[in-house]
Amino acid sequence: MLSKSCLAVFLVAPAIVLSVASPARAMVCMDKSMTLDEVVEAIGVQNSCESAMKLAQDCQLTASGDVQLGAAVENKCEADFKPGLNTAQNQAYKREMRACDLKYRNKSGTMYLSFSAFCRAEVAQRYSQRALKAAGTKAR
Repeated sequence: MLSKSCLAVFLVAPAIVLSVASPARAMVCMDKSMTLDEVVEAIGVQNSCESAMKLAQDCQLTASGDVQLGAAVENKCEADFKPGLNTAQNQAYKREMRACDLKYRNKSGTMYLSFSAFCRAEVAQRYSQRALKAAGTKAR
């Protein structure tokens, strides 16, 4: 006969495996259940870099899924400044992004992927803020 603790393991383990293995896991974001793809889409349709970053921060998983959230913020923010960068500014931007990639490269665990993704998103956000300030446009 199995002990209660062994029985609990047999009942709980499959539930954990199934919840982790599901490719379209939902998360609670914006007070509703959303898939990662839905959150990425919501970030992309935000009115500004600032609101895109706020949404990403509110919905972050502190896991590898944040790579997609961070990339969506990068894309949103880059629209504010990337076309106007000269060669030197573009190289500086790329250097800062590489620094984010290198910062956690020797760390193991998905949370470090999240940290890198948000580091990159914050760099893009700073560049957006600077560009909007230089253009006399207030960050939305």
